[in-house]
Amino acid sequence: MTKLCVGIRDIADLRAHQQAHLARGEVLRHRTRSFPRRAAEIIDGGSLYWVIAGATVVRQRVVDIIADHWEDGSKCAGLIFDPALVAVAARTTRPFQGWRYLDPAAAPPDLLAGHDAEGSDALPPALRRALEDLGLL
Repeated sequence: MTKLCVGIRDIADLRAHQQAHLARGEVLRHRTRSFPRRAAEIIDGGSLYWVIAGATVVRQRVVDIIADHWEDGSKCAGLIFDPALVAVAARTTRPFQGWRYLDPAAAPPDLLAGHDAEGSDALPPALRRALEDLGLL
């Protein structure tokens, strides 16, 4: 699955946000309006690929998808995540609403050991995107 990571600047910001939730003893969960029809397939080794600042840059394993509810009591689905963030080869992504299924063959590859996406986080987002478009990051 792919999903826009709204309000997050970069991978380091996502990591800090999630670490704060974990420090409060909370489960890493993202609520979404629609329950995925392919939930069993996603739970069986699937990941959510986060789109941050216009590019798919990191994935996070989905360990469960549960029936959940919003603060107002209305029903939704809860995606439960493994805390590990895995940097992937950045891929420019157009904005979209909600989430999208991602064919495993079309998923960006994980970055190789020793190639840390965090280093590129220090770059201004526009420069990072330009370098990614050129295939340099």
